[in-house]
Parts: sequence; structure tokens; C-alpha cells
Amino acid sequence: MRFGVNHTPSNGWFHSWLDFSASDTARDLEAIAGLGADHVRVFPLWPVVQPNRTLIRPAALDDVATVVDIAASFGLDVTVDALQGHLSSFDFLPSWLDSWHRRNMFTDPDVVASTAAYVQALAGAVAGRPNLLGVTVGNEVNQFAHAPHPAPFPTTPEQGHAWAAAMVAAARAGLGTSESGGLAPSAASEPSAASGSSTASVASGSSGSSGLEARPASGVRPAPATGERPAPFVTLAQYDAAWYDDAQPFGPEHAAEHGDATVTHSWVFNGAARVHGALGPGSVRHGEYLLQLAAAWNTSADRPNWLQEVGAPTNVVDVADAPTFTEQTIRHALDVQGLFGITWWCSHDVSRSLADFPELEYDLGLLTNDGRVKPTGERFREMAAAFGDGAYRAPTPPTTALVLDDVAPDGTPLGGTRADSAPGGRFAAAWLAIAEQDGRGPQVVLRSRVRDAVLLRDRGITTCVDVPGDTASATVSVAHPATMP
Repeated sequence: MRFGVNHTPSNGWFHSWLDFSASDTARDLEAIAGLGADHVRVFPLWPVVQPNRTLIRPAALDDVATVVDIAASFGLDVTVDALQGHLSSFDFLPSWLDSWHRRNMFTDPDVVASTAAYVQALAGAVAGRPNLLGVTVGNEVNQFAHAPHPAPFPTTPEQGHAWAAAMVAAARAGLGTSESGGLAPSAASEPSAASGSSTASVASGSSGSSGLEARPASGVRPAPATGERPAPFVTLAQYDAAWYDDAQPFGPEHAAEHGDATVTHSWVFNGAARVHGALGPGSVRHGEYLLQLAAAWNTSADRPNWLQEVGAPTNVVDVADAPTFTEQTIRHALDVQGLFGITWWCSHDVSRSLADFPELEYDLGLLTNDGRVKPTGERFREMAAAFGDGAYRAPTPPTTALVLDDVAPDGTPLGGTRADSAPGGRFAAAWLAIAEQDGRGPQVVLRSRVRDAVLLRDRGITTCVDVPGDTASATVSVAHPATMP
């Protein structure tokens, strides 16, 4: 079981990539290691690395590789996100993709090919490092595909699949792994204490494939030989509109059908805290719920589930309640079967010297901007000590599953499934009622798969229950993080 932290640089935030400082990075990563984390997620800025569609800067790739090496010196493994893309309400799109040069990020052939070349080059720059856990295509890139983004790139679900497949294939090409690798739930190898050295190189690539990328039937890579670390994995990260907004073209299928794990980002400012209260069951169980909901679309029972982002947003969680929220969120998430890890957002508060961030961003860190451990950081450290470093024992899967009506009884696809699953929806309310009754949330099974006896057996499901007809719901508009005050 992995405990990690999303690294937000304390000096200059992500603008620090413009004048990268190895000493500042080392100070941050040493502090993160002191919290008991075993890995960090890092975010190079796309325009800094690829300022022109046909220019990928070797020096910028070297900086990313240096971060991976510094992390190794503190016993930290690393996952690297490629397309930023979007961070904390700010977009970082290259100038060759916007304004006078605006073209569709997801469908323009030249743009897709150049983006894939960048993803491949970045993966190639960090490939071979013994402490590299993997590469994520980008941070919540689906937010560029639909409202409430002010200038979305129109995309269909099918085009989204083709784009995701091309990006995953590009990352695997850069890593030198043509198929999915060795990520396993709750069984990752111990963090590496040293890293190898290699020279970052610029790789060329193309949009690669159309549709799902090639990979084995199982989403989990073959186990490595004894004493060998798993090969790096590749993932696709989406914000929760993928599960809660029926109009969002990137949906649950994209999360479950691309890459080596199903990734979720849990934020209770999406309406959960408004419906349930900051420490109400629907808030502290939101990470657990979203993990179970997302796993319903996994086509194999052994596909890992990764809570890649979760935090205590103080616009809806009182500062005094944040440590309790942190502990309860982690404890409930640990009840989910096939959990690869929890990666907390984030390491450091944003400096007040930087303007125009949503207010919550200035207080999301486990550490203050000057490196002091906050009460949430102390509580995270306690959880990492209790359940990390081999102490965690994976639970047996819940035997009960709540049925989500993605199709009618005659097999006709149904609309509104995602809205019904959002905080306040009937399905979400029914799931929460079972969780509170049983002390642990049930699994979720799609109506379209409820007769798949092999899949149910493999998932450990023996009882499927429907949403009670009298389940009450509350209409909630699921909030996007960029719209937060």
C-alpha cells in the first residue's frame, strides 16, 4: 500500500520550472519524506518543455530527470505527469495551441502527433530510473473537453478514446514498454534509495493508435521476477466530472479502459460537503465511494485502483476539522479492495506572495509554505506510519454490490447514470446508507454486467442489491475546482 504526496514547489509554485533550483527541490522533497511518504507526484509544465510544436527542450527534460534523482536520494519513488495542462485553476497550454494558433487539442492530427511526441520524450527522459513508479498522461485533462471550461475543445467520447490511447501508447514507447507493466494493488515494491544515471533525450513520436492501446486482457502487468522492481506504469487522470456529469465526453470508460490502473481524484468541494457537512459520512467516505464507483467499470477484477488526489479543502472543511477529515478519509479509503495507493494533495501551501489563486489553494498543504508541518501533515504522518511500509493488510472485497443502472432491464442504454451517482443523487445516497449500516461501503456493479457470473466471482461479489425505490435525492450542481472562491 502506497502513501504519497503531490509535490507543490514551495518556492515559486510550478513557475519554479522556469528557473529550476535543485537545492529548493531537495529541501521540499526531504520535508515530504519526513512525512512518511514513499512517493511523490511531480508536474512539469507543458509549455516550458514544449514551447513550440516541434521543439522539445532537452534542458527542461534534464530538470525533470534531476527531480527524479533527487527524490531517490530521500528514498522517494516518483510518478511524473506529462500534460499540465491545468493546475489549481490556471491553464498551461502552449501558445501553439491557443489564440491565433488555436486547434483542437484532442482531434487535430498535427496537435495529437506533437503532443504524443512530448509525452514520449518526457517518459524517455525518466525511463530507467529505479525509483520511477510511472507516468500519468496529464492532470485532469478532461476539463479541457467540456464546460465549465470557458473555451473547451469539442470532443466526442470516441475521439476521447482515440486521444487517450495515443497518449498512453506514446508514454509506453518512451518508457520502452509496449504493453502494460507491473503495477499491482497493495503490492508495490519498496521505495528505492538510489537512482541510476542516464542522459535525457528527445524522442520523436506520432499519434500512434486509434482506439484502445494494445495491452494484455488484465490491466495488471505480469509480476516481476524475484528481487526485480516492477516496470513503470502509465495512467490517465480525470477530474470527477467523468463520473458525475453526463455531458462530459471523457467518462468512466476512459478511466477504466486506458493505462494500467483506474485513477480517481476526490474533492468534497464538488458538492459532497455541501450536502453532508465537512465531517459527515458522505464527505469522509467520498474517496472510498469514488474508488468503488470507478471500479465498477473495470473489466478485470485485479485492475488496481489509485486515489491519486485527495485533500482537505478549507473552503468547505474548517481548519480545525482538517486533521480529522484527513484521518477518516484515509481510513475509509483503505477499506477498498485493490487499492494501489493514496497520494495526498498537496505538499506545501501556495505562497501568499502569488496572486489570484482560489483562496483554498493557500491552505491545502500538509506543510506551510516555509516548511513547517501542519496538523494535517502530522495526521498524514501518523496514517503513513500505521499503514505504510508493509503494515497495511489488503481487505477482502465486500461481498455486497449495489447495482448501478447504466442500462434498462432490456439492455437499452440509460442516460442520467452519472448525475444519479453524483453527491446528492439517488445512487450515491443508497450507497452511503449501506456503508453506514455495514461500516464499509459496498462494491458497485453495472446493470449491464450483473449477469457476468465470472466477473462477479472474481470480484468476490455474492449479493447484488438494487437502489430502493424510496431513496431520496438532492439536486446538486457538481462544482469545478476553477470555479471555487
